[in-house]
Amino acid sequence: MNRNWILTILLGAIFTAGQAQQKSDTVIVELAKTSRVIFTVKDRKDLDILKHYDFQQLFQDILVKLEKNDTSALAKDTTKTNDVAATTEDWNTDSSSDDDDDDDDDNDNWNGHNNRWGRTWQSFNFELGTNNYLQNGKFPDSNNELYSVRPWGSWYVGLSSIQRTRLGKKFFLEWGVGMNWYNFKFQQDNVVMVKDDAGVHFAEDTRDVHFIKSKLTASYITASLVPVIDFGDHSRKARIWEGYGNSFRIGLGPYIGYRVGSHSKLVYNDGGREKDKQRDSFYLNNVRYGARLQIGYRSTDLFFNYDMNELFSEGRGPALNAFSFGVIF
Repeated sequence: MNRNWILTILLGAIFTAGQAQQKSDTVIVELAKTSRVIFTVKDRKDLDILKHYDFQQLFQDILVKLEKNDTSALAKDTTKTNDVAATTEDWNTDSSSDDDDDDDDDNDNWNGHNNRWGRTWQSFNFELGTNNYLQNGKFPDSNNELYSVRPWGSWYVGLSSIQRTRLGKKFFLEWGVGMNWYNFKFQQDNVVMVKDDAGVHFAEDTRDVHFIKSKLTASYITASLVPVIDFGDHSRKARIWEGYGNSFRIGLGPYIGYRVGSHSKLVYNDGGREKDKQRDSFYLNNVRYGARLQIGYRSTDLFFNYDMNELFSEGRGPALNAFSFGVIF
């Protein structure tokens, strides 16, 4: 519908209401098949002021909010036209046939669905970051340990199906299950892992070859439960290519994982690229558990995981607490 026609209808409805001196102080203007505008005038003296009001600017503001799926109250500040002060209040737009007018209900709209308490949205998360571990609160490379790792190349990869359940206006619970992989790339390229009845040991391969890399990989099925405070009041997960304004969110919660695989890999060149791969448990703990911190701004989310229990079984390997951090896509 042409905007000028809409403005004409709005003005006509208001003027008609003032001239007819109707008992009702509410005028409903049907704009389209499912759209309408409701005018509530609490004092009929306002009608003289409304005659000088800039309705075109008001309607443009309404259209902008609708395009952004922003259904919060629209309050126009005092506007002066022809030296007449115009003040409006309680302007509302209704874009559906839902008659629920509870002021406490959040009417944010995502993909045509109202966000209600207890409602759950699903998303698929891809996490990419880096791994390391601490020994007695310090990095092992401070003592030149053979199991010291390189942050660059020690990749953490995670794939998860995440549910986001609304528990309050700005409070959500993120929970889900997925797979993730620890990759610990040792600083020295000739490190080998040796397992015996006493435990797992780290040693240097002394062969006369060109070593390329050495690493330990462990994979886990992991479940997480993270309460999130979202100051932007959004239920559906944002994506990198989307923008939700200046919203900030933070969450902290537990996770637990079960090891489903592990192996070591030594890559070297001996007249050609060679790879020694050994699948073994290496006395790694079957269960890992810890705390997860998530921080997000607009459509970018960061994570930090810290394992409360040690990477290896007690007494069977170095006392290491693994951690990882990175970006959630």
